[in-house]
Amino acid sequence: MLLAIDSGNTNIVFAVYEAHNKKAEWRSSSDAKRTSDEYGVWLANLMDREALSSEDITDVIIASVVPETLFSLKSLCRKYYKCEPLIIGDKTVKIGIGVLASDVGADRLVNAAAAHSSYTGPLIVIDFGTATTFDVVVSEGNYYG
Repeated sequence: MLLAIDSGNTNIVFAVYEAHNKKAEWRSSSDAKRTSDEYGVWLANLMDREALSSEDITDVIIASVVPETLFSLKSLCRKYYKCEPLIIGDKTVKIGIGVLASDVGADRLVNAAAAHSSYTGPLIVIDFGTATTFDVVVSEGNYYG
């Protein structure tokens, strides 16, 4: 199963997927001081309530706009799930769209990639998060910002 982590300015959202089916989702307030052990214990308890096990997690992907949380989240993956997470925004990670803008937040990239995957475009993607953002994806799948 996949653990997807979206680390935003206000909340960190954790979701477990099996294939394309979301099994569970939880939110925590964003706190750069939270340790990997705090995340690990918290998630283990919540997963147990959903009859999920940490041993079932084989892959992790992280999209973060809060660089200060990355160390603890990467440590969480290595220590509790025995895997190296994919980090959205890392130059080696392909997300399925071309990015023709610089300094784009990982949240905006995954929104654009998901929208393009579902609706080929052209698209305007609106996110009503901590900040409301508008992003443009052309029909060829290139993100313009």
